Amino acid sequence: MRRLRISAISYLNTAPLMWDFEHGQPEDGGAGHRFDIAYTLPSACARDLEAGTADIGIIPAAAYAQVPGLMVLPGVAIASRQPVRSILLVSTLPIEKIRTVALDTSSMTSVALTKILFEKWLGGSRTFTSMSPDIGKMLASNDAGLLIGDPALQIDRSRYVTLDLAQEWIHRTGKPFVFAFWALRQDALRESLPPEDLTAIFQHSRDHGLEPESLAHISREWAPRLGLSEGNVLSYLTESIHYHLDAACLEGLQLFYRYAAEIGALPAAPELNFLGAANAAMV
Repeated sequence: MRRLRISAISYLNTAPLMWDFEHGQPEDGGAGHRFDIAYTLPSACARDLEAGTADIGIIPAAAYAQVPGLMVLPGVAIASRQPVRSILLVSTLPIEKIRTVALDTSSMTSVALTKILFEKWLGGSRTFTSMSPDIGKMLASNDAGLLIGDPALQIDRSRYVTLDLAQEWIHRTGKPFVFAFWALRQDALRESLPPEDLTAIFQHSRDHGLEPESLAHISREWAPRLGLSEGNVLSYLTESIHYHLDAACLEGLQLFYRYAAEIGALPAAPELNFLGAANAAMV
């Protein structure tokens, strides 16, 4: 049995999910010593799985509608049930006056979400351009810029008009929003651990990463990287992000796929295919 290759996201919000992979010891059978791990951007995780250069990835939810042959590892997600703070539409104009939007090239799901919000609730379609996440350059040639992940957390929101996309989605639909989840290439199954063992590894890593001592460690480590206070980092991880792919999140995810297909932002998504637990959410 070969070591499976993991493509992970290099953002703060994935740090609890990666706890066992980064902190487990070989003598304890630590998860990090059982896989080959590479860090990248959300959109690149999806490309890695599609190209076969990774077996497992934290994929943007949108990627499931675009990359064939994937299975969802149940129970684990990067989701939000309230303002998320790290998915922002940033502008100096009121939302109703925005006509051109620069879209962060790091993103797939948030791009589709932006298009859904404008098309369904914020006054119709806009002109969209893909750009790297530099808000100065984005606003030099566009009315607004979409930022995701750590660059969004670092925005001085007192300087701009901002729209928290998760907050807007929840307000409009009453459902959580799922940004990403673990997915596995089906053809990697024959070379992997049994499905229940593989699922347990990723769920346990999430659980261990959300223990108070782990969250305190992550906050100390990441605060200076992002120029934020430890309290700000901790509140983001414990209040803004929801790490369980539960029944409510699955409802929100299915609605996102439906709306994205209706406006042409994504192709129709296949039925969610769960590893070892078809069509069942596990927490």
